[in-house]
Amino acid sequence: MSASTKRPRLKLNLLGNDGQRKCKEIMERPVKVLQIGEGNFLRGFADWMLHESARQGKFHGSVAVTQPRPGGKAKLEQIRDQDGLYTMITRGLSQGKPVERTELISIFSQCINPYEEWDAFLNLAELPSLEFVISNTTESGLKYIQADYIEGEPVQSFPGKLTIFLHQRYLKFDGDPSRGLIHLPCELLEGNGDVLRSCVLRHSEDYGYSDGFRSWIENHNYFLNNLVDRIVTGAPTQEEADSLTSRWGYEDQLINTAEPYHFWAIQGDESLDKKLPLKQAGLNVHWVKDLKPFQIRKVRILNGAHTLMSSLGILQGKQHVRETLEDPYFGPWIREAVHQEIVPALDMPDHQLDQYAEEVFERFLNPYIDHKLQDIALNTIGKFKVRVLPTLLSYEQIQGSWPERLIQGVAGLLCLYRPVNTPEGYKAQRLNGEDILLRDDPDVLAALAAHWEGYDSLNGTQNQLDNRVAAVLSDTLIWGENLDAREGLRAALVREIDLLEGERK
Repeated sequence: MSASTKRPRLKLNLLGNDGQRKCKEIMERPVKVLQIGEGNFLRGFADWMLHESARQGKFHGSVAVTQPRPGGKAKLEQIRDQDGLYTMITRGLSQGKPVERTELISIFSQCINPYEEWDAFLNLAELPSLEFVISNTTESGLKYIQADYIEGEPVQSFPGKLTIFLHQRYLKFDGDPSRGLIHLPCELLEGNGDVLRSCVLRHSEDYGYSDGFRSWIENHNYFLNNLVDRIVTGAPTQEEADSLTSRWGYEDQLINTAEPYHFWAIQGDESLDKKLPLKQAGLNVHWVKDLKPFQIRKVRILNGAHTLMSSLGILQGKQHVRETLEDPYFGPWIREAVHQEIVPALDMPDHQLDQYAEEVFERFLNPYIDHKLQDIALNTIGKFKVRVLPTLLSYEQIQGSWPERLIQGVAGLLCLYRPVNTPEGYKAQRLNGEDILLRDDPDVLAALAAHWEGYDSLNGTQNQLDNRVAAVLSDTLIWGENLDAREGLRAALVREIDLLEGERK
């Protein structure tokens, strides 16, 4: 942005008296949440929810935010420089209608860098008001890494820091059972709460903490498994940010954008909503006894549809999810695959699954999100084994036949994943002959390259194709089992691959 158009940075003193009063009223509430993670997702998901509940007068607390890694210092300083304020833009489709809302979020009351303010970070543990720890450190951040603790120096890992933090609280309150915390790790790992508890208990042994402390952790702290779902797209383009800055009269380096859809399932007693009143605020938050049905629903329908369409879409020259769903052929095809083949293979009420599927399609059609098929195709083989293969096998077991559209999706995968090793990496071809780079497990790509080596899709015979497909399906390195042992699967795939190969000729 040029100097002539530069606007003042968003701060409390830029707001009018009424705006300042509303923000301060929330920011000056006692800290109830320690948030470990300063990134776009938590600011567009949990913080947005907490602010909405606070705005309605239901959540009477604020958030102290810290970063999980030294590299988060710059973002934390931006939050601090803007007095904890940022602009949240929610836009997309909701029940078929365009939605665009702009809100000023003021839920942060403290910003603490644990790598430079270690004592201040530990002092948060002594706050009587503190009740929750919410984190998003990515999947790589939620794991046990053995490391010694030197008094006064921060450890690098998130679970390690949390263990020391909790020990400080245990000592401060003499192991008071009522001072345990409720932990909501939002990292996308199955059993994320269980994983975090396990890491804390292992670190407590590393650091030589007492049996009493470990008992307090196990019996008086809640580590809740939970599932989060919202597409948070982060900062807008520079061109749009400049336009917004001109309209608002201030510069916001923390502008965040997200889709209207949001979903948070938490495996815990619904009475906890009294402490974290998000459901009370009308938000799509569910306290559940069993998280697994929600996880399966998301993986098989939302993620499954993404993975199913990616290979066929890429083969046909499609670039984005929205473009694929708007296509006169692919749009109905993916809808029918979900409603007629994925939903019947799930052990849940069909009407609930169909409703969820329609919400998913609406999200796919969001005009503000350009979700690239090639990004979805990253590590496709591993994703396919989790997202599509269980549905394929379950459908055949229930119905006694192979599902037509899922088979077509697998055929598209096998047509695309015929890697050729080049100096730039493993490459494949679209149906129009255009080369694309495959990004997947190198061992899997090498195995696939060996199975397809020398095969000429333009001149190959039916028997040659049958042999190649048999070799791929029987490779347990790729699938984790011998899929060629599944009766009728190879024949169904060869038939569909032959039809796709005809489009190359």
